[in-house]
Amino acid sequence: MPEGHTLHRLAKLHHKHFAGGQVRVSSPQGRFAEGAALIDGQVLTRAEAWGKHLLHHYDSGLVVHVHLGLYGKFYESEVPMAAPVGEVRMRMIGAGRNDEPYGTDLRGPNACEILLEPEVDALTARLGPDPLRPDADPDRAWDRIRRSRRTIGALLMDQKILAGVGNVYRAELLFRHGISPDRPGTDLSHEEWDAMWTDLVALMKIGVRRGKMHVVRPEHDHGAPSYAADRPRTYVYRRVGEPCRLCGTTVLHSVLEGRNLFWCPTCQPR
Repeated sequence: MPEGHTLHRLAKLHHKHFAGGQVRVSSPQGRFAEGAALIDGQVLTRAEAWGKHLLHHYDSGLVVHVHLGLYGKFYESEVPMAAPVGEVRMRMIGAGRNDEPYGTDLRGPNACEILLEPEVDALTARLGPDPLRPDADPDRAWDRIRRSRRTIGALLMDQKILAGVGNVYRAELLFRHGISPDRPGTDLSHEEWDAMWTDLVALMKIGVRRGKMHVVRPEHDHGAPSYAADRPRTYVYRRVGEPCRLCGTTVLHSVLEGRNLFWCPTCQPR
């Protein structure tokens, strides 16, 4: 599932190309036909992200809410666009303030729906602070973490506590700070949380800027290749059975609340 930096990058891209101009919206697949008809021809005022949620705001007050889920993806295109390929839930064509025609197709999202502003407020109220938003308050997350006996590995993935963090950032952040994913939230110090938050903000900003994660420090960015040809190196994520990049201990794997968990038992002692 795409993590928060991907949605923020999409929001910046869509704001750049669509905001300030009329957008033609359709649903070639048909599943978003009624929603598309409500906003077709309206002016997109801004695009923003909150955690793993993308929000397109229109001048009528209507908002398109997109959650990509596991399989959703936007396919950007020049205009004129070719005939739709596959199950295109939403097609957008516009020019924005720069008057350069631009198009995108959305396929396979978990959610693509019309919301009113009060519904958007209710959605964001359910989410924890997003490290990539300038108004994020890390103490909101800390207040819930320090009161919980759930493991920090589980808490970091809870979108009600922290918005935008997925499996890769979870595994790599804990490794970078030498914290066992099994440690209860109540055992985490405020100083440790502050350091983790600062690091997470920096890592996710790199993800937005580069379009991909970069979680391995420069002095460790060598040796064993990444877990897939088109992915960056990681310390522990998807490296089960391989030696730790720092100490050589075998990287371990388990399943926590239905999600794969990776860690080094030496660098992240219980």
